[in-house]
Amino acid sequence: MHRPVVALMSERGTPFHGVLYAGLMMTADGPRVLEFNCRFGDPETQAVLPRLRSDLVELCRGAREPGGLAGVKADFSDEWAVTLVLASAGYPEGSSRGDVIEGVAEAMASGAEVTHAGTGLQDGELVTAGGRVLNVTALGPDPDAARRRAYDAADRIRFDGCQIRTDIAARAVERVATGS
Repeated sequence: MHRPVVALMSERGTPFHGVLYAGLMMTADGPRVLEFNCRFGDPETQAVLPRLRSDLVELCRGAREPGGLAGVKADFSDEWAVTLVLASAGYPEGSSRGDVIEGVAEAMASGAEVTHAGTGLQDGELVTAGGRVLNVTALGPDPDAARRRAYDAADRIRFDGCQIRTDIAARAVERVATGS
């Protein structure tokens, strides 16, 4: 997906160096690009970076220079990662703000990584401040273990109107279970 775009930019005299995120959608005809961004994707990056074993700063420094990543291979663990988005009431049409969030420390203590997206502080309390409120990421040796750990951690977090999809990684669990 990236190579043809980067090659065309180079041909046009505008070579690209840096982070290029492609927002993709799987269709019956295969993956299709929805958008490109010159930044890491959110929440996609939260499912990738916990598996990264290479030095992210070194990779970013190399990406900014022409040829800076030549011969460099990013090293990732073999673990599976599942990231869940906890959204506020009304999302995606709108969002609820100011709802007190509890249980983040408990979720993190379970071994999950919790990334703030639409949160704020109000009178010393963590509150919702946007549509996508938190991302919860868990690792595991297979998709089922990572999925169970992610949902277990997410279940520890509470705020009024919390929405969370229940189908995340279900297809991956099924594919691995059936060997297809």
